[in-house]
Amino acid sequence: MKIVIPLSFFSFCLANISCVAKDNSIVDMNKNNNIQVENTTGMEIATFAGGCFWCTEAIFLEIDGVEKVVSGYIGGTTKNPTYRDICSGTTGHAEAIQITFDPKKVTYEDLLEVFFGTHDPTTLNRQGADIGTQYRSEIFYHSEVQKDKAEKYISLISGEKLYDKEIVTKVSKATVFYPAEEYHQNYYNQNAEQGYCQMVIAPKLEKLRKYYKSKLK
Repeated sequence: MKIVIPLSFFSFCLANISCVAKDNSIVDMNKNNNIQVENTTGMEIATFAGGCFWCTEAIFLEIDGVEKVVSGYIGGTTKNPTYRDICSGTTGHAEAIQITFDPKKVTYEDLLEVFFGTHDPTTLNRQGADIGTQYRSEIFYHSEVQKDKAEKYISLISGEKLYDKEIVTKVSKATVFYPAEEYHQNYYNQNAEQGYCQMVIAPKLEKLRKYYKSKLK
């Protein structure tokens, strides 16, 4: 099936605002976080890394058909990592979100469209002022079908030459996903008045609501 990229995707990319550095001073030392997100009957799982997980979580929570979004860490070698571990840049993990979604309401291609439209996939190990391998752009697939769709999507938007630079988003097999500390979960909705939320996340959500009205709850 041919993937069609709507004009809203191109508009959103042109208007996208990159993340700035987060306050890394708050640390929760809870290490018991290596619980996989349960797959509810009829639901599917998607896992994306696109910089600050506070941003990506807030965006995907607005998408119709998304049942749950969990912020966490994936792709590295350190077991049961903490946020402090991740901030060191030595764990190999990326800040990521794991999405539980209803494929009858939102397709994996829809999620890919939003993913690529809401971060910069051309900056290696960086989103705005957030720099380090933990902020890399990466898709973690849970099946060969997801892998194929992700690779085809990247090939398609690369061919459209939407970006001036090469897309560096990696496509990798999903490994153990470690949910982040509780204070990271649903961060924007719990801290909407915080400076980072007002300066970075709120503008991203405004653009999401403008360009993706048909996909929102």
